[in-house]
Formats: sequence, structure tokens, C-alpha cells
Amino acid sequence: MRFGWRAISGPALTAAALLLLMLLDRVIPAPSPAPLFVGIVALAGALSGLVPAMITAAAAVLCAALLFLHRHGVSYVAADLIRLGLLAMIAGVTAGVTGLMRQRLLGTFAAERRSHAIAARLSAALDRVDIGIVLLDAETRAEFINRAFRDYFAVPDEIADGKPPFIALMYHGRDTGAFELPEDELGTFIAQRMEMVRVGDATPINIKMRNGEVLRFVCTALPDGGRMLSYTPVTDLVRHTDAPAQADYYRSLRDPAGRKLIGHLRVAE
Repeated sequence: MRFGWRAISGPALTAAALLLLMLLDRVIPAPSPAPLFVGIVALAGALSGLVPAMITAAAAVLCAALLFLHRHGVSYVAADLIRLGLLAMIAGVTAGVTGLMRQRLLGTFAAERRSHAIAARLSAALDRVDIGIVLLDAETRAEFINRAFRDYFAVPDEIADGKPPFIALMYHGRDTGAFELPEDELGTFIAQRMEMVRVGDATPINIKMRNGEVLRFVCTALPDGGRMLSYTPVTDLVRHTDAPAQADYYRSLRDPAGRKLIGHLRVAE
């Protein structure tokens, strides 16, 4: 238990309430102190946890006994003893419930903070790989689009961060001329990709890009009904079927950065 204003607030408020009730007794008969003391116990449990709440509950019973002593002198009546017993029971239960609830809530918040920190680190790591990654929810809306995919398909950040549906990403690639396909084949190509995503077909597909890059597309079904789409650059792997004598020529056509290839470099599947 940390010693601070939260820890001492319960007993301090209980003592202040006792003094207030004693002052009121000089003017008008004060009401039963039990609801006020129980409320203070609940507040102490919410602010500082189980141990301060139990200390506040004990202080509440002691203050109630002092108040009855102030009213009736040393001769307690049976009703006062019953009230003290009920107050002790209710205050103890209140302290236990509120203290444990606070511990559980703090544990939940800490777990959420850890989860957010892990997600942030994972997001940062995925933004550094050269594999395009798209995470779709069960409705095929993009919950995450890493930097590589945005670069491959020239997706602006305002679009990528707006959780677009996968069909919108496909149409964006079509409209920007990202795919190395005749216009009359683009509709069929998009429909096939959408069907693969819908059924969770994990068959790898090589996608030829207009800039000469070859990306291997794989759809992975996730347990929650979502999909993970990966676009792995395999241009060099696909090129192994080309004539070895032409390897240096094809490499010379590539941009040194490895992503922006010269448009006239065609790749064979």
C-alpha cells in the first residue's frame, strides 16, 4: 500500500464526518451516520484499493461508536449495538467489493496498455519489412495496411488509414495502373482476387506490376473470420527462368532502391 493522499483520504473523511455529525447534534438530531460512512468506505476503496478501504471501514465503525457515546453516554442501548454490528458488516463488504473491483479494473487497464504497446511495436516492425501486409476484418475492411503495400500500390495515407474495403484497394490499383494487365482482363482479375479473399483460398498467386515488380499474393484466413494478405516481392526468384546471359541486363533495369522499377521491364511467371 502506497502512503499518500489517496490512502489517508478515507480515514480523514470519516473523522471529518464524525466532527460534522457531532456539531449537528447540538442543533438538530443528526440522521443515522451509517449511509455516510458506507459511502466514504466505497470512495476509499475506489480511490486506493482494498487495504485502505478496510482501514476506513474500521475507522467508520469506531467513529460511529464514538458518535453513539456522544449521544447516549457510556450506557449503550441495544439499538446502538445492532446498528454498529450492521455497520461493521456492511462497511466490510463494501470495502472488499470496491477494493477488489479496483484491483481488477487496474489489472484490465494494465493489460490493455501492454496490448496497445505490443500492437504499436508490431505495427512499427511490419512497416519496416518489404512484404506488403494487409489485415482485413470479417467484413473485408482493411484494419491495417503496412508501408510496403502503400508504396507498391501508391495508396495515400489518408485512404489507407480510413479502413477502406479490400474491393476499394483493388479498384485503386486498377485506376492507378498498378497491374500489368490489359484493361479487358482487369475486371476478371479483381473478381478472382475478391473470391480468393472471400473463401480464404491460400493458393499463392504471382501478380505482375506495371513497374516490372512481381509480387506473390497469399491470402491467409484468420480465426476471427478476418484475412491476412501478404504481397512478397519475388521478382528475382521469378527471373531464374530467364536466360542466364540476360541476368545482368535485367538487374541493370532495376532501380537501386529495389521498389521503383523501370516500366519496360516485363517479368515472366
